[in-house]
Amino acid sequence: MVAVSEGVTIRPARREDVQAILVIYNAAVQEPASAYEDAPHTLSQREMWFDHFSNRDFPIVVAELDDIVVGWGSLGPHQERTGFRFTGSVAVYVDKMYRRRGFGGQLLEALLEAGRQRKLHAVLAVIDSQNGPSLELHQEHGFTQAGVLREAGCKFGEWRDVIYLLCHLDDRPAPEV
Repeated sequence: MVAVSEGVTIRPARREDVQAILVIYNAAVQEPASAYEDAPHTLSQREMWFDHFSNRDFPIVVAELDDIVVGWGSLGPHQERTGFRFTGSVAVYVDKMYRRRGFGGQLLEALLEAGRQRKLHAVLAVIDSQNGPSLELHQEHGFTQAGVLREAGCKFGEWRDVIYLLCHLDDRPAPEV
């Protein structure tokens, strides 16, 4: 999966991209309505995460502009239980300097296509209720609100409301067992 549009390339992430992924993720950790973490990740933590996803064939994609990784996204399992094997979970992060230029949408579309190829039926996104741009992005790409979990998250000493968004990738009436 490699897509090129207006100078940006959406491609599978490589291990050498982990440093750039870390920088983008840790910047999101500092924002109140993104990445519910108490502290930035270390390179070792992100490498372990990358290896875990890679070893299980879960896609991680990057948006590259002029040889610079400006965003990334991942598609992983919603839960590890077999009853959720047709449901995935997406995450998309774009460097603050490159937001609102369509890169997040391109990353999200690549992840949804990866979900279709994996025969997923549904994909979830979990977004802070105050993260308007992310909510809009996902809704523009077919996600609808599935539920609100009041005060389910905590960041910077505050309770945060979390919105679950859902996107169906197909219309099959029953799972293929």
